[in-house]
Amino acid sequence: MKISVLGLGYIGLPTALLFAASGHEVIGVDVNEEKVKMLNSGQLPFQEPGLKELFEKARSNFRASTKVEESDVFLIAVPTPLDEHTKAADLKYVKSAAEMIWPHLQKGNLVILESTVPPRTTERILVPILEKSGLRAGTDFYVAHCPERAIPGRTLYEMVHNDRIIGGITRKSAELAKKLYSSFVKGNIYLTDATTAEFVKLIENTYRDVNIALVNELAKIAEEYEINIWEAIELANRHPRVNLHKPGPGVGGHCIAIDPWFVIQDSSNGKMIALARHINDTMPNYVLRKIQEMLKDVKYPTITVLGVAYKGNVDDARETPALRFIKLAENAGFKVKVHDPFVKEFDYPLLSLEEAVKDSDCLVVITDHDVFKFLDPESIGKLMRRRYVFDARNILDHERWHKAGFIVKVLGNGKENL
Repeated sequence: MKISVLGLGYIGLPTALLFAASGHEVIGVDVNEEKVKMLNSGQLPFQEPGLKELFEKARSNFRASTKVEESDVFLIAVPTPLDEHTKAADLKYVKSAAEMIWPHLQKGNLVILESTVPPRTTERILVPILEKSGLRAGTDFYVAHCPERAIPGRTLYEMVHNDRIIGGITRKSAELAKKLYSSFVKGNIYLTDATTAEFVKLIENTYRDVNIALVNELAKIAEEYEINIWEAIELANRHPRVNLHKPGPGVGGHCIAIDPWFVIQDSSNGKMIALARHINDTMPNYVLRKIQEMLKDVKYPTITVLGVAYKGNVDDARETPALRFIKLAENAGFKVKVHDPFVKEFDYPLLSLEEAVKDSDCLVVITDHDVFKFLDPESIGKLMRRRYVFDARNILDHERWHKAGFIVKVLGNGKENL
């Protein structure tokens, strides 16, 4: 099969390379000319475990381009950002990709939408644009929605081994897509209609967002009752039907922080979903208040943010709660310095560890990078003006930091902190 993959980001590029490594001829299409040049010269635009090895294996069947050409399959994997003003999906990239495809559509072609979208996008937005070709969807060509199920740091493994949901505008559309994905997917593939597939993707991440909001609320309540929420969650999860997530300084990434809004954007319901979004979006405010309490006697305080990636051990800072926290802290009069050993680009200067902690009054652990677990509190303390640390992820060896002279506070620990 000749496959054109539109969008060569965190999902589109690995998907394109997996198809190419499976023997298909793949053209990766992206409007970013620099990215296209990099790929065609053998360079990757971002890092992901196993991606370099996959790229080498797939290169003979893969090339990048800024233009779409006739293919057997067209796969759309472009971003679907959230419009912050309307809290609705901005589908301009999906529409643009469809406009690029329809002049090249032929009878028998298959078009797959992988981008995360609100329900009915495939049938109400994508299909009408494709039918500008004069061909009829479901009869002359086929359309399916196959949402991705992968996270940074495990993208390739999960793309291959996770179960997949494929929704077609017709049964044959779904079956054709299943046959194609079976070339590399080892997990089970379940078929449904396109709108259900869109909805399933969204409610998976909405479940996680609501669960996190619950434990964030419980973390605040635990502090009031002088309970350690981390201990309480561990014990509660020993119940066979309980699976509480972990609290934290907020939710980030392009999925959990955004998808719940797509679920309710056209609905008059969804109050609990909107409330969960509010709870998680305001966790940086709560963390800042706790730090203000710690440093209430410090004039002109300087704090060091450890980690701005939205999750541990990745370089992805999309929708990170760290950004809101930093802006709020600056507005509150704090001088903020930032260190993240993974992230390469951010809205604020990224400093070395030594630069970031020098003359700081408090360390704030926002991201649970493993490397932070092994920081030496003795050497760091010598560089700081005061020895405070707020662990919003509960990843540090708190006793060790206490012995090094630090006052340690942990999000959700209402027992007497060290």
